[in-house]
Amino acid sequence: MKRILFIILILMLALTAIPAAKDISAHKDKKKNTVSPGVEVLLKDQKELLKGKKVGLITNPTGIDSELNSIVDLLNDDPDIELSALYGPEHGVRGDAQAGSSVGFYIDEKTGLPVYSLYGKTKKPTPEMLENVDVLLFDIQDVGTRYYTYIYTMAYAMEAAQENDIPFIVLDRPNPQGGLSVDGPVLEPEFSSFVGLYPIPLKHGMTVGELASFFNEEFEIGADLTVVKMKGWKRSMDYDDTGLPFVLASPNMPTVSTTFVYPATGLIEGTNVSEGRGTTKPFELIGAPYINSANLAEKLNSLSLPGVKFRAASFTPTFSKHTGKLSHGVEVYVTDREEFNAVPTGLHIIKTIHDMYPNDFQFLAANNFSLLIGNDWVRPMILEGASVAEIMYEYQNEQDEFKEVRKEYLMYK
Repeated sequence: MKRILFIILILMLALTAIPAAKDISAHKDKKKNTVSPGVEVLLKDQKELLKGKKVGLITNPTGIDSELNSIVDLLNDDPDIELSALYGPEHGVRGDAQAGSSVGFYIDEKTGLPVYSLYGKTKKPTPEMLENVDVLLFDIQDVGTRYYTYIYTMAYAMEAAQENDIPFIVLDRPNPQGGLSVDGPVLEPEFSSFVGLYPIPLKHGMTVGELASFFNEEFEIGADLTVVKMKGWKRSMDYDDTGLPFVLASPNMPTVSTTFVYPATGLIEGTNVSEGRGTTKPFELIGAPYINSANLAEKLNSLSLPGVKFRAASFTPTFSKHTGKLSHGVEVYVTDREEFNAVPTGLHIIKTIHDMYPNDFQFLAANNFSLLIGNDWVRPMILEGASVAEIMYEYQNEQDEFKEVRKEYLMYK
């Protein structure tokens, strides 16, 4: 009898423990937000910056608060703020335009506000676009890589604000890759373009607000600039550490993982190898019809590059390079974000494919690769058989010089 009662008692204790275990598990799955983006700080503590002024807003779908509310709606619904115009970067305010597609002027259906495109023929707001604006506000998530165009939309808008005597406010957001790592060649001025306007390294390790201050002073824009800082962000944090939701930064930048590989595999855009556009994993899948995927994966893994592994993979792009053609290559897996060296990894991938397939691999015409890498000497070094270590040695001094100047503009320690 005692044994039966003991068994019943054990069963009752086990049953009552199950809900508690579920509660603990559910609690662990809920990651508390540790960072407040600039938009939340603005609306909570610094709304006076906008009161009584007609606000022009430069944004896209990444302009959200921690509850996924769009800054367009937050400002438009706020009785203390008069939102007067919207401006969209590449891919548009609603993020529905593919890479390279121009978006014309239109009226936003939800707000009734005029929407001006800052990509295509007009990258810099004209005086006519700013007629009904007292202050320009910028809130867009950057991805931490030089050849992503949003930071140059910001720079051109800062120039327009200065020329039209309009204050410019940047609502800061995290660098998804963190704020510690700086890597890659510094862009040489003669290769300035919309995928690299200023001489900064390929991976700059700065927030968009820090870059705004850097651009404003170092390149003498001279705008009346205010940066609304985040609360709670530390340089050691990558985006997953912030607790903030990640909205795809553009159609081919869907996840935080994509931002980490982008400084590496984005360079492949300058070659005849697909960088994965037209697949479900852009920049994580790379390949071409002429590649043997197993051989490439084996060769790249044999290099023992830190923080990364390569899986043999095949795919058929639905658009961009090799549309409709079965392509073979690798999927890039970042296994340790702190150890991963994106730019050297990208150079190793390109050099390896060139060395394995010298008769098939090509750099694209029109200086595409040179604009991405920011110079005209890396390409011939690869073609002539130089090692990645030799290439890295060539850009180390300028990178170190940038790091020293960069220190003056770091807002988060």
